[in-house]
Amino acid sequence: MVTVNMKKSILIISAFVFAFVSCSPRDWEKLLSERKQNADGKHWALVVAGSNGWYNYRHQADACHAYQILHQNGIPDERIVVMMFDDIANNRENPTPGVMINRPNGTDVYHGVPKDYTGKDVTPENFLSVLTGNASAVQGIGSGKVIASGPNDHVFVYFTDHGAPHLIAFPASELHSKDLLTALNQMHTNNQFKQLVFYLEACESGSMFKQLRDNINVFATTAANGKESSYACYFDKKRKTYLGDVYSVKWMEDSDVENLKTETLERQFEIVRKEVNTSHCEQFGDMSIAKEPVSFFQGGMNMVERKARAPLPPVELDAVPQEDVPIAILTRSYFLAETKEEKERIRIKLHKELELRHRIDRQVKVIAQRLGRPEALEEKRDLSTGNHECYKQAVTTFSKQCHVLGQVDYALRHMYTLVNLCEYGIDADVIAETVRRVCYLR
Repeated sequence: MVTVNMKKSILIISAFVFAFVSCSPRDWEKLLSERKQNADGKHWALVVAGSNGWYNYRHQADACHAYQILHQNGIPDERIVVMMFDDIANNRENPTPGVMINRPNGTDVYHGVPKDYTGKDVTPENFLSVLTGNASAVQGIGSGKVIASGPNDHVFVYFTDHGAPHLIAFPASELHSKDLLTALNQMHTNNQFKQLVFYLEACESGSMFKQLRDNINVFATTAANGKESSYACYFDKKRKTYLGDVYSVKWMEDSDVENLKTETLERQFEIVRKEVNTSHCEQFGDMSIAKEPVSFFQGGMNMVERKARAPLPPVELDAVPQEDVPIAILTRSYFLAETKEEKERIRIKLHKELELRHRIDRQVKVIAQRLGRPEALEEKRDLSTGNHECYKQAVTTFSKQCHVLGQVDYALRHMYTLVNLCEYGIDADVIAETVRRVCYLR
């Protein structure tokens, strides 16, 4: 005998089978994608440019471009947090006030960008508080928005700035890899995401994820390995600065034209790695996440499917290592100058920049010599887990007593000397005291 419940079950199964056979493969794929997206929760994104100053134009242009991609792909502004100093668009050196571009003759990427945290609010502490959803710990006068994600949500983080071994710079301080990884581990423990993807543009950026665990549902890619610079690109004669960074513009220009519902993170990484021939892009963490569509993290799952668009016409990269950007800008500007007076002003700036570099070289050399380890100037040792605190203390002392690392990128290139000194087993307090004494009369 067929019961009422059995009849209901038969009707449900019949309806499901009818829907399956009547749908085209494309319709069925769309149906499954929509169901999966509903089950997978919401998109969240955190976009950060960690620098300030006109010569660092490219970082904020990168960040604004990233926001435009996320916004256009349907992630609402209430779930996108943007941190940037915001001193570029209306800078007195900007020949197009209120407008920023990320490639030569490009479109404005600044319009509509939310300024959640700007100026002095762009700090490592605020970054970690926003990332981990700790609204009560956020300092300053920003929007108060945080990544309030849950266990079914996908989180995308993009950071662009200067870096050094195991740290990335902010305008007035630094974020160390140990603190970043602690935050990511904490978020995983607290079920604050289903999957998290982190794109990082910085010199030595590969060092930030050396100890990233592969079982916390985090996947990261970086602009460079742990022992090399990343590169700026797209020098603009009108603005006399670089408009972008090679790794950053490559992933974003790919996202601009691809169908992100079908392109995987792995495919995007391979495209970027092939096109970035100035440094060695790397990937870390849970490699299974790389099989997911880019749209799971950069948005677009609920948008009408689009065909891949033709890429923009190629433009000469004019790539230069990040630490050499100030020299490159001044040198190019000198030859572009139209008057003797302008050339002389630029020549004086260039002389001061070279003098600063020589002073940094001398200071670091004296620090190594006084500690009896001149070989620290040449080696590039890996920082072991047990020496993170030693290195952090040495870096903090150097930044406070010698040169603020967020303002002097060339000084960041010397942080390997401090890594080496810690790895030699020299006491952290001894290193710090030597740094203080050498830089006392700076």
